[in-house]
Amino acid sequence: MNIIENTNSKSLLEYARKKIENFERFTVEEARDLYFLPLAELGLLADLRRQKIKASAYGGKGAEIVTYIIDRNINYTNVCNTYCKFCAFYRTERDPDHYVLSVEQIEEKIRELDAIGGVQILLQGGHHPKLGIEYYLNLLHSIHEKFPHINIHGFSPPEFLHFSKLFDLSVEEVIKRFMEAGLGSIPGGGGEILVDSVRKKIAPLKCSSAEWLEVMRIAHRLGLRSSATMMFGHVEQLEDRLEHLKKIRDLQEETGGFTAFICWTFQPDNTKLKAEKKGPSEYLRMQALSRIFLDNIENIQSSWVTQGVEVGQVALYYGANDFGSVMMEENVVSAAGTTYRTTVEEIEEAISRSGFQPRRRNNGYQLLN
Repeated sequence: MNIIENTNSKSLLEYARKKIENFERFTVEEARDLYFLPLAELGLLADLRRQKIKASAYGGKGAEIVTYIIDRNINYTNVCNTYCKFCAFYRTERDPDHYVLSVEQIEEKIRELDAIGGVQILLQGGHHPKLGIEYYLNLLHSIHEKFPHINIHGFSPPEFLHFSKLFDLSVEEVIKRFMEAGLGSIPGGGGEILVDSVRKKIAPLKCSSAEWLEVMRIAHRLGLRSSATMMFGHVEQLEDRLEHLKKIRDLQEETGGFTAFICWTFQPDNTKLKAEKKGPSEYLRMQALSRIFLDNIENIQSSWVTQGVEVGQVALYYGANDFGSVMMEENVVSAAGTTYRTTVEEIEEAISRSGFQPRRRNNGYQLLN
């Protein structure tokens, strides 16, 4: 049903508000109509959905809490053989600035994180064609043994599919071995847009949407929780974004394994994929729609890393309940020409100035202070 054709903006807003008040689900067709609401109205609906979900999660209280985590992105290698058109970070082994970090180099980075009270590392890299399974298992085991209090949030679904082929093991066997060595959770990287016609245009050598979803399904079944992501604003259409959200919501209905959803706009600088850079309003509109549509994912993370801290603050009124990470190191987005940095104090001040209560969390969104 196309509800826009049969109603005006005011009655559509009321229709959507009642559905949210009653914890009802929106169809893809309804979500498409909501997308075209005035931005402020869409934000009001997203904020209402946030309040309802978080109040339920905290037993009727805590809808004004905004969480954040202290972690560090560690990109163990920039060597990659998928050559994604949207990526400015990857290198080949022929490039003079390619690298593979040693276990000792990575542990030094973790010691620096530990010194400021960090609780997690985000461990991701390119699809290196020659690193054997011993590198990864030794790395995970060493980190877990020396820093048992640091969660290893590592290796996106495309990486696991790469490992499966390279090591001649099933995805399930690779994940099991990584878990035994210390892996604690999986980031939602490599999702981009989960529509194969789009993926073939921007990353033809990367995994299909079904393969990405299947890795997450296997991980959730084995007890690993993960985040889900969406990078938009390149060659996709609105219908593709909605199909992506529907696939995420359907898998969450099946497994319940997604802890959070994060979306951000494509950063085109220094990449082979040329597209008009989307402004903050498009980011806020898509985040708000995601919050409304993804009724079974508890947490929506503000993407200040791509949008800046000020837009990250505004995003708290458009459905986000989490400010993401202090992120003492970030390399991938920075390679595309977008560089924002912040501290614990600045994040807490930004949250407080927005009228919310800042609280630290861990990967499972348990409050730490």
